Amino acid sequence: MPQIIPIRDLKNTSEISAMCHSSNEPVFITKNGYGDMVVMSMETYEKNMFVHDVEEKLAEAEEAISKGEVRGARKALSDLRKQCEL
Repeated sequence: MPQIIPIRDLKNTSEISAMCHSSNEPVFITKNGYGDMVVMSMETYEKNMFVHDVEEKLAEAEEAISKGEVRGARKALSDLRKQCEL
């Protein structure tokens, strides 16, 4: 469940840090009742960026497959051996 706190609570930095690390989810900060910022632990950020990167690469691979821009494993290995003179 997302945690939402008002911006005035940012003065409690150790509390907010504990919230971020205990839930592994972002904490949403509001200003005048509207969403303003998001705070999260470095671990959660890195995990989310990794997942985003994997999803992006999978989407690129699926697009390449649909365009026919791929080659079989045997052909790829053969080309690599020629390139590396193996």
